[in-house]
Amino acid sequence: MLTLFSLCRGQSSAKTTAQSTIRTGAEQLNLYLPTLQGKRVGMVVNHTSRIGTTHLVDSLLTRGVTVKTIFAPEHGFRGQATDGETISNGRDTRTGVPIVSLYGANNKPTAAQLDSLDVVVFDIQDVGTRFYTYISTMHLVMEACAERGKPMLVLDRPNPNGRYVDGPVLDPKFRSFVGLDPIPILHGMTVGELARMMNNEHWLKDGVNCALTVVPMHFYNHQMAYDLPVPPSPNLPNRQAIQLYPTLCLFEGTVVSVGRGTDKQFQVIGAPDSPQYGPYKFTPADKPGAVNPPQEGKLCHGLDLSGTDASRQGLTLKYLIEFYRKATNKDKFFLATNYIDKLAGTDQLRQQVIAGLNEKQIRQTWEPGLSRFKQLRKKYLLYP
Repeated sequence: MLTLFSLCRGQSSAKTTAQSTIRTGAEQLNLYLPTLQGKRVGMVVNHTSRIGTTHLVDSLLTRGVTVKTIFAPEHGFRGQATDGETISNGRDTRTGVPIVSLYGANNKPTAAQLDSLDVVVFDIQDVGTRFYTYISTMHLVMEACAERGKPMLVLDRPNPNGRYVDGPVLDPKFRSFVGLDPIPILHGMTVGELARMMNNEHWLKDGVNCALTVVPMHFYNHQMAYDLPVPPSPNLPNRQAIQLYPTLCLFEGTVVSVGRGTDKQFQVIGAPDSPQYGPYKFTPADKPGAVNPPQEGKLCHGLDLSGTDASRQGLTLKYLIEFYRKATNKDKFFLATNYIDKLAGTDQLRQQVIAGLNEKQIRQTWEPGLSRFKQLRKKYLLYP
């Protein structure tokens, strides 16, 4: 069984905020390359899986590693597919390695897809929110590896929202691909830390245990401001969108557009025929990375948040509460699917907004669950 690598010397006392000093798990080839040599390797990767400007798959192939399969998450191997778009199996045109979609016919690798492999590597940049599906993919791959007796390596990367732990903890009744585990919306953990928690808390199906190795980062701490070198998905193009995402993603369960199909994705909010929402106007359009976006072709009225200081915001409910209060047709504000319940991880938030509770009152109901999670989280932190 593979074991957890020790933290690198000096990491626990790292104080710098200069992201140039951070060495991701992937960059520390000396820690995991010997484990992969002579093995048939599966890679759960996308366009963010880089060492500098070189894709991790290319780096490993040039070092003689046998990469047998690429498993592609939501948005695909190249990260260009729109939200929710089905990803097809195929073959990487550059390397010829087969690509198996984990966002198509199956979200979890099948026994047949794993049986030809000796080890699986996960290296994807996350943004630190429960409803961002890369961590759901990681959960299901760990589960499949545990069931087939395959070891798994997680190469750790920074959490750009890592300083925050906030939001309601997921109620298991609302478990879905946008929330598999009982964690808050903002969990304040890296993928490596989360993987350890999922494994040791027996959250994988039937309590199975994955033979897990986490390759930690060097000189990282959770308070660091970190700009992602590559946009993690088509609709999170910059730091502002990533910082607003925990707040604005809740609007995806409403009639309000979050700017998909514009050049300010997750930086504007608005709805058609609703001038009361604000003076800013935009019209979502069908485009690469935003196929058939909500409110396509309709003039939306609302707010432009692209110039606001979101760096210290984390998660706020003020926009959701304000837009519901101003809605002229409140019965149609939340989508009939109640998708917001899956995003929030509970139906309580929707009911509280409808009942007219303010943000302070709503937050008070989160506190018991958040306090328990924060205590649990301490057991799995690898970084200050």
